[in-house]
Amino acid sequence: MTNAPQTMQRVLIVTDAWLPQVNGVVKSLQNTAAQLEARGHTVGFVTPLSFRTLPCPTYPDIRLSLTTPGAVAKHIDAFTPDALHIATEGPLGWAARSIALKRGWAFTSAYHTRFPEYVSSRSPIPESWSYALLRRFHGASAAVMVPTHSIIDDLQTRGFDRVVHWSRGVDHSIFRMDPPQDRRADKPPVFLYAGRVSVEKNIEVLFAARFAGRAVGGRRWSGLGRVA
Repeated sequence: MTNAPQTMQRVLIVTDAWLPQVNGVVKSLQNTAAQLEARGHTVGFVTPLSFRTLPCPTYPDIRLSLTTPGAVAKHIDAFTPDALHIATEGPLGWAARSIALKRGWAFTSAYHTRFPEYVSSRSPIPESWSYALLRRFHGASAAVMVPTHSIIDDLQTRGFDRVVHWSRGVDHSIFRMDPPQDRRADKPPVFLYAGRVSVEKNIEVLFAARFAGRAVGGRRWSGLGRVA
């Protein structure tokens, strides 16, 4: 890794989550790269697109890379980064971590979601096992970047160090506040879930909730429960 004194940096992001997946991790990394490049930095990626892959058990949309640290090192060296960010704890993330430690490089990492709870919802693996593995993974990171303050508190309680807040932005070209409008008292509120339909999202809690209102998708709720 170079020790470039100039302000503009070559930032390499290693991620096991990438296109054609559509999820929060991929969108966050795409937006991060766009913002860095708009500020004059050069951003590169090491992703599963460069390797042979196999489907992740219980979640085939996620492709796990079949590779070695040596193969990942070739991609890293070809980019000659000034800064290394490891976005995920998959095969590519572990390989990049191994390379950085062997070379004495500092790197940052990210904790995008409650991975142990996700694994536990899809397998018999206890959350404590996953958290122990993640503490080891992120323990070598110069900063563990997380999306919310509640996750900072949770990880620190579980023994994680150097946890920092990495907030998400809003694209005002897509989302903007319209002038407030008076809502009729007799018009029920609309409740919206925006996200993937998957077991770890726990959407059943919304559908089982008892409140007055309706959903944009055509379902309605009453004080007595959900009705079609």
